[in-house]
Amino acid sequence: MSDELVSFYKALADPNRLKIVGLLAGHAYSVEELAALLKLKPSTISHHLAKLTQVGLVSAKTESYYNVYRLEEKALEEKTRRLLSREDFSTAIADVDLDTYDRKVITDYTRKDGSLKTIPAQRKKLEAILRYVVKAFEPGKRYSEKKVNEILSGYHEDTASLRRELVGFGLMNREGGGGDYWRE
Repeated sequence: MSDELVSFYKALADPNRLKIVGLLAGHAYSVEELAALLKLKPSTISHHLAKLTQVGLVSAKTESYYNVYRLEEKALEEKTRRLLSREDFSTAIADVDLDTYDRKVITDYTRKDGSLKTIPAQRKKLEAILRYVVKAFEPGKRYSEKKVNEILSGYHEDTASLRRELVGFGLMNREGGGGDYWRE
């Protein structure tokens, strides 16, 4: 599926091909007509039409001595709907390790014992560190503020900042008025 997605985007990645698709959306044209309209050589137009035909966006019909090209509107709609679905974008990144950035940040900001050298000021790095720290808490289990501070002190002395950021980033929840903390 991702090869089809790449081919589709490559076919539309050229400004002249987009112009051809735009022109064909309104009317069928021959190579010579498209060449005159776009001020390009017929061989260049034929090259672009071949790319568009290859991905099913354009078809040709012989009329007299000429091939007349049409936009396959239903194919365009169907391909767009299918290829631009969230699932297909997910499959396109299936072989990407999404935790690489987190691991790099954690390596940069932690000591050998797992404690933090410092709490990052940059938001993205802080999020990565917080995702690392929150793993010390069991999902669904409630912790008193004292217990939370005890666990967080293993990571950094500024437990109040870590606590506040864990709640602020939605990684932990807190009952108001000094109540329990928990991870969902």
